[in-house]
Amino acid sequence: MSNVYLNGFLLTLGLIMAIGAQNAHVLRQGLRGEHVLLTIGVSAACDILLISLGIAGVGSLFVANPDLMAAARYGGAAFLVWYGTRALLSALRGGRAMDLAEHKRMSRGQALLAAAGFSLLNPHAYLDTVVLLGSIGSQQAEDLRPLFAAGAISASVVWFLLLGYGARLLAPLFSKPVAWRVLDALVALMLWAIAASLLLG
Repeated sequence: MSNVYLNGFLLTLGLIMAIGAQNAHVLRQGLRGEHVLLTIGVSAACDILLISLGIAGVGSLFVANPDLMAAARYGGAAFLVWYGTRALLSALRGGRAMDLAEHKRMSRGQALLAAAGFSLLNPHAYLDTVVLLGSIGSQQAEDLRPLFAAGAISASVVWFLLLGYGARLLAPLFSKPVAWRVLDALVALMLWAIAASLLLG
Protein backbone atom coordinates (compact mmCIF):
# COMPACT_ATOMS: atom_id res chain seq x y z
CA MET A 1 0.00 0.00 0.00
CA SER A 2 2.86 2.37 0.79
CA ASN A 3 4.25 1.69 -2.68
CA VAL A 4 1.00 2.90 -4.26
CA TYR A 5 1.16 6.16 -2.29
CA LEU A 6 4.85 6.60 -3.15
CA ASN A 7 4.22 5.92 -6.84
CA GLY A 8 1.51 8.58 -6.92
CA PHE A 9 3.77 11.02 -5.09
CA LEU A 10 6.87 10.49 -7.25
CA LEU A 11 5.01 10.41 -10.56
CA THR A 12 3.22 13.67 -9.80
CA LEU A 13 6.41 15.31 -8.53
CA GLY A 14 8.21 14.34 -11.73
CA LEU A 15 5.44 15.83 -13.86
CA ILE A 16 4.92 19.01 -11.86
CA MET A 17 8.59 19.96 -11.41
CA ALA A 18 9.01 20.82 -15.08
CA ILE A 19 9.04 24.61 -15.35
CA GLY A 20 5.73 25.53 -16.89
CA ALA A 21 3.34 28.47 -16.86
CA GLN A 22 1.85 27.59 -13.48
CA ASN A 23 5.24 27.11 -11.79
CA ALA A 24 6.61 30.34 -13.26
CA HIS A 25 3.63 32.25 -11.87
CA VAL A 26 3.99 30.75 -8.38
CA LEU A 27 7.71 31.52 -8.45
CA ARG A 28 7.14 35.17 -9.44
CA GLN A 29 4.53 35.64 -6.73
CA GLY A 30 6.91 34.09 -4.21
CA LEU A 31 9.73 36.40 -5.26
CA ARG A 32 7.43 39.41 -4.94
CA GLY A 33 6.05 38.23 -1.61
CA GLU A 34 2.62 38.95 -3.09
CA HIS A 35 -0.42 36.85 -2.09
CA VAL A 36 1.89 33.84 -1.81
CA LEU A 37 -0.35 31.65 0.35
CA LEU A 38 -3.39 32.47 -1.79
CA THR A 39 -1.49 31.63 -4.98
CA ILE A 40 -0.20 28.36 -3.52
CA GLY A 41 -3.63 27.47 -2.18
CA VAL A 42 -5.45 28.10 -5.46
CA SER A 43 -2.79 26.30 -7.51
CA ALA A 44 -2.84 23.27 -5.23
CA ALA A 45 -6.65 23.23 -5.03
CA CYS A 46 -6.92 23.26 -8.84
CA ASP A 47 -4.41 20.40 -9.07
CA ILE A 48 -6.34 18.44 -6.45
CA LEU A 49 -9.54 18.93 -8.45
CA LEU A 50 -7.93 17.86 -11.73
CA ILE A 51 -6.17 14.85 -10.20
CA SER A 52 -9.39 13.70 -8.55
CA LEU A 53 -11.35 14.11 -11.79
CA GLY A 54 -8.70 12.17 -13.69
CA ILE A 55 -8.66 9.24 -11.30
CA ALA A 56 -12.47 9.25 -11.38
CA GLY A 57 -12.28 8.65 -15.14
CA VAL A 58 -12.94 12.09 -16.62
CA GLY A 59 -9.72 11.96 -18.64
CA SER A 60 -11.29 9.51 -21.07
CA LEU A 61 -13.90 12.15 -21.97
CA PHE A 62 -11.18 14.57 -23.11
CA VAL A 63 -9.42 11.92 -25.15
CA ALA A 64 -12.69 10.85 -26.81
CA ASN A 65 -13.93 14.40 -27.57
CA PRO A 66 -11.76 16.23 -30.16
CA ASP A 67 -13.93 19.38 -29.96
CA LEU A 68 -13.39 19.64 -26.22
CA MET A 69 -9.64 19.19 -26.63
CA ALA A 70 -9.57 21.81 -29.41
CA ALA A 71 -11.46 24.35 -27.29
CA ALA A 72 -9.07 23.77 -24.39
CA ARG A 73 -6.07 24.06 -26.72
CA TYR A 74 -7.07 27.35 -28.38
CA GLY A 75 -8.39 28.94 -25.20
CA GLY A 76 -5.26 28.00 -23.29
CA ALA A 77 -2.99 29.27 -26.07
CA ALA A 78 -4.77 32.64 -26.11
CA PHE A 79 -4.37 32.98 -22.34
CA LEU A 80 -0.67 32.11 -22.49
CA VAL A 81 0.00 34.56 -25.37
CA TRP A 82 -1.74 37.36 -23.45
CA TYR A 83 0.20 36.73 -20.23
CA GLY A 84 3.46 36.27 -22.14
CA THR A 85 2.94 39.66 -23.77
CA ARG A 86 2.46 41.23 -20.34
CA ALA A 87 5.70 39.64 -19.13
CA LEU A 88 7.60 40.87 -22.21
CA LEU A 89 6.33 44.43 -21.76
CA SER A 90 7.46 44.27 -18.14
CA ALA A 91 10.92 43.08 -19.27
CA LEU A 92 11.19 45.91 -21.83
CA ARG A 93 10.17 48.56 -19.31
CA GLY A 94 12.68 47.25 -16.77
CA GLY A 95 13.86 49.35 -13.88
CA ARG A 96 12.03 47.22 -11.31
CA ALA A 97 13.85 45.91 -8.30
CA MET A 98 12.64 43.98 -5.29
CA ASP A 99 10.97 47.06 -3.86
CA LEU A 100 7.45 46.10 -2.89
CA ALA A 101 6.67 49.64 -1.80
CA GLU A 102 6.91 50.78 -5.42
CA HIS A 103 5.51 47.63 -7.01
CA LYS A 104 1.84 47.83 -7.92
CA ARG A 105 0.37 44.84 -6.15
CA MET A 106 -2.43 42.66 -7.42
CA SER A 107 -5.66 42.70 -5.48
CA ARG A 108 -6.70 39.43 -3.84
CA GLY A 109 -9.27 38.93 -6.58
CA GLN A 110 -6.69 39.47 -9.33
CA ALA A 111 -4.27 37.09 -7.62
CA LEU A 112 -6.98 34.45 -7.29
CA LEU A 113 -8.00 34.76 -10.95
CA ALA A 114 -4.39 34.68 -12.16
CA ALA A 115 -3.57 31.54 -10.16
CA ALA A 116 -6.78 29.86 -11.33
CA GLY A 117 -6.07 30.87 -14.93
CA PHE A 118 -2.55 29.42 -14.96
CA SER A 119 -3.92 26.25 -13.36
CA LEU A 120 -7.09 25.71 -15.38
CA LEU A 121 -6.57 27.46 -18.72
CA ASN A 122 -3.41 25.56 -19.64
CA PRO A 123 -4.22 22.32 -21.51
CA HIS A 124 -0.83 20.89 -20.48
CA ALA A 125 -2.19 20.77 -16.92
CA TYR A 126 -5.10 18.63 -18.12
CA LEU A 127 -2.80 16.31 -20.04
CA ASP A 128 -0.56 15.81 -17.00
CA THR A 129 -3.22 15.50 -14.30
CA VAL A 130 -6.53 14.47 -15.81
CA VAL A 131 -5.27 12.32 -18.69
CA LEU A 132 -1.87 10.91 -17.63
CA LEU A 133 -2.26 10.67 -13.84
CA GLY A 134 -5.90 9.78 -14.28
CA SER A 135 -5.17 6.88 -16.61
CA ILE A 136 -2.48 5.50 -14.29
CA GLY A 137 -4.55 6.04 -11.15
CA SER A 138 -7.64 4.44 -12.63
CA GLN A 139 -5.60 1.30 -13.37
CA GLN A 140 -4.99 0.75 -9.64
CA ALA A 141 -7.21 -1.65 -7.74
CA GLU A 142 -10.33 0.22 -6.66
CA ASP A 143 -9.45 0.09 -2.96
CA LEU A 144 -5.95 1.46 -3.69
CA ARG A 145 -7.00 4.43 -5.84
CA PRO A 146 -7.48 6.74 -2.82
CA LEU A 147 -3.88 6.00 -1.77
CA PHE A 148 -2.56 6.81 -5.25
CA ALA A 149 -4.63 10.01 -5.27
CA ALA A 150 -3.34 10.95 -1.81
CA GLY A 151 0.25 10.53 -2.97
CA ALA A 152 -0.37 12.64 -6.07
CA ILE A 153 -2.14 15.37 -4.09
CA SER A 154 0.61 15.40 -1.42
CA ALA A 155 3.25 15.94 -4.10
CA SER A 156 1.34 18.89 -5.56
CA VAL A 157 0.90 20.60 -2.18
CA VAL A 158 4.53 20.02 -1.12
CA TRP A 159 5.88 21.30 -4.45
CA PHE A 160 3.88 24.52 -4.46
CA LEU A 161 4.78 25.25 -0.84
CA LEU A 162 8.49 24.75 -1.62
CA LEU A 163 8.29 26.83 -4.79
CA GLY A 164 6.28 29.70 -3.34
CA TYR A 165 8.11 30.11 -0.06
CA GLY A 166 11.49 28.81 -1.25
CA ALA A 167 11.58 31.66 -3.77
CA ARG A 168 12.57 33.94 -0.89
CA LEU A 169 16.03 32.37 -0.98
CA LEU A 170 16.49 34.05 -4.38
CA ALA A 171 15.42 37.46 -3.09
CA PRO A 172 18.98 38.88 -2.90
CA LEU A 173 19.50 38.11 -6.58
CA PHE A 174 16.24 39.83 -7.50
CA SER A 175 17.16 43.02 -5.67
CA LYS A 176 18.75 43.95 -9.02
CA PRO A 177 16.41 45.25 -11.75
CA VAL A 178 18.28 43.34 -14.47
CA ALA A 179 17.37 40.02 -12.80
CA TRP A 180 13.67 40.86 -13.07
CA ARG A 181 14.08 41.82 -16.74
CA VAL A 182 15.77 38.49 -17.47
CA LEU A 183 13.11 36.54 -15.55
CA ASP A 184 10.24 38.37 -17.28
CA ALA A 185 11.81 37.83 -20.70
CA LEU A 186 12.34 34.12 -20.03
CA VAL A 187 8.77 33.76 -18.75
CA ALA A 188 7.44 35.49 -21.89
CA LEU A 189 9.44 33.21 -24.18
CA MET A 190 8.40 30.12 -22.24
CA LEU A 191 4.69 31.02 -22.29
CA TRP A 192 4.80 31.75 -26.02
CA ALA A 193 6.65 28.49 -26.67
CA ILE A 194 3.97 26.55 -24.78
CA ALA A 195 1.25 28.43 -26.69
CA ALA A 196 2.97 27.63 -30.01
CA SER A 197 3.24 23.95 -29.09
CA LEU A 198 -0.47 23.90 -28.32
CA LEU A 199 -1.41 25.54 -31.62
CA LEU A 200 0.99 23.53 -33.78
CA GLY A 201 0.83 20.21 -31.95
